[in-house]
Amino acid sequence: MIFDIHTHVPQYRDAVPEDRRRINRTWRPDAARPGNFSWAEYRESQACVDKSVVFGIAWEPGERVGGSNGAGDHGDVADRVNDFTATFVQAYPDELIGFMAVHPYDLGAMDEMERSRVELGLRGVKLGANYQAYDPLDRRALAVYQYAERHGLPVLFHTGTSAVKSAPIPAAHPLTVDEIASRYPDLKIIMAHMGHPWTVDAVVVVRKHSNVYTDISGLFYRPYTHYDALIKATEWNVLDKILFGSDYPIATPAETIAGLRSVNDIVEGTRMPRVPLEKIEEIIHRDSLALLGLD
Repeated sequence: MIFDIHTHVPQYRDAVPEDRRRINRTWRPDAARPGNFSWAEYRESQACVDKSVVFGIAWEPGERVGGSNGAGDHGDVADRVNDFTATFVQAYPDELIGFMAVHPYDLGAMDEMERSRVELGLRGVKLGANYQAYDPLDRRALAVYQYAERHGLPVLFHTGTSAVKSAPIPAAHPLTVDEIASRYPDLKIIMAHMGHPWTVDAVVVVRKHSNVYTDISGLFYRPYTHYDALIKATEWNVLDKILFGSDYPIATPAETIAGLRSVNDIVEGTRMPRVPLEKIEEIIHRDSLALLGLD
C-alpha cells in the first residue's frame, strides 16, 4: 500500500472559477503549479495512493485567509479551515485522514483542538512556525504540543525554508524539533521536507528521537538536494524513518514516486555512493499510518 502523508486541502468543492485560479511559479524551479484546486483535481492526483493525510494552515490568530503570499492571500483556505478539512474527509473517509490546523497564539486554540478532535474527527495537527510567524518554543506553542501528546495526535511540522515573503526562516529550522521532542518524548512528530536545505540536521534529529520521522515531500525536483538528503539518511541509518509524502499540489504522488526511483540517476557513470533501491521501495510502500498510530 502507499500512504501520502503530506497533502493540502482543496479550496473548492467544484471547479475553480477562472477568475480565482492562482498559479504559483516560486514553489518549484522546474514547473509552475496551481495554488488552488478542486476536490476532483485533488482526488485525481491521489489516484495512485491508498490513503492521504490532508490539512490546511491557520495562517493567523482568528484563522484569517492566507496562502503562498502570506496572510490575506486567497490562494489557500483558512477561515473555518478545520470544518473545511473535515467536510472533505467525511465525503471520502476511505481515502482521507484529516489533520487540524491551529495557531498557537489564538486565544481559542485549545478549544479548537478539542472541537477538531472530538466533534470533527481530525486525527493530527499541522503546524508551520514560519508560515504562522510564531515562536515554536513559546509557552502557547508548548501547550499545543502537550495537548497533542496527551491525545495521541501526530504533529506534522513544516521544517526548512520557504519562499513565502512573510515567513521567518529560522522558525522552521529542524534543530528546533530536537528541543520539542526532548520535552515531549511521546509526541509523534513528522518533519516535512527533510528540513531542506538543512537535511543533515533533520537526519540527526530523526536518528536521536524514536518518535520523530521525516517526510520526503518537496525534494525530488531539486535533484542534487534530493540525492544528497537520501545519501545522508543512508549514512546515518535513518532510511527506515522516512515517510512518503507528495506536498500536493506542489507535486503529485506519481511525480514523487518517479523522482524517488530515479534518485541515483544524477551520479550515473561516477563512483559516488548510491541510495539502495530496495530502501526506496520501502519508503514508497511504508505503513506510515501504523507508525503514527493512525491505522
